[in-house]
Amino acid sequence: MWLLMLPALVPVALFSIGPLLYGIGLAFTDARNTRNHETSFVGLENFGRLLTDGDFWASFRIGAIWSVSVTVLQFLAALGLAVLLNQNLRFRTVARVLAVVPWAMPPVVVGLMWKLVYHPDAGILNSLLGTHINWLADFSLALPAIIVVGIWTGMPQTTVVLLAGLQGIPRELYEAGEVDGASRWRRFWSITLPQLRPVIVSITSLDFVWNINQFGLVYVLTQGGPGGQTRLPMLFAYEEAFRYRMAGYASMLGLAMAIVVLTVLGLYLWRQMRETR
Repeated sequence: MWLLMLPALVPVALFSIGPLLYGIGLAFTDARNTRNHETSFVGLENFGRLLTDGDFWASFRIGAIWSVSVTVLQFLAALGLAVLLNQNLRFRTVARVLAVVPWAMPPVVVGLMWKLVYHPDAGILNSLLGTHINWLADFSLALPAIIVVGIWTGMPQTTVVLLAGLQGIPRELYEAGEVDGASRWRRFWSITLPQLRPVIVSITSLDFVWNINQFGLVYVLTQGGPGGQTRLPMLFAYEEAFRYRMAGYASMLGLAMAIVVLTVLGLYLWRQMRETR
């Protein structure tokens, strides 16, 4: 059995488990991306620095706002779109294909496209509103602006998963509810949502992980600016590793965020499992 699995396990160990263990080990050293630096073990020194780093906690707060907002809002938007695409509409197949277009676009391309949309002089958004707002450079508007982009980018895969879940709900349940005199909203609340619960738990969990680890899209849009207002934790770790050459500290940042994500997901899944019993 193990010999048959070996060809699949070797690449996983080399390209996934190996770098993961190396990164964890690096978090407990003073490693730097410089020449002639002798790396030494420092224990929990990087963790102590993290706890007192105001810039990290600022990025953590921004990352929490970003990930929760994008996850919740893209789920609500995707649920509405999935319900619509599940109806017997004309050109439904074409609409379903168009709905996944943002998913097929690389984050860099999406970022460049939305930079043009938000452009203060030539952007289509300012042209429609008749304004000259620099959306991505305004301290109060930059974060909401990238949240909109995050919702638009992540909504397709959520829609596809929810649509698959909707199509798996037996029609007999709706027919029974209709016979009992339940309204359309009541059928949605009492049949659709309970039947979709396992799908909702799975996709929102994955969306949260993807969103809190977002890097490329936000980097192209704002590079964490203006003034750090959109600097997500992964952007902060990137700057520590490649701008300030603090590889050990950056690895600790990544390890800390992984622990936070696993803790939040664990509590969320535990609560959902208790409610379904």
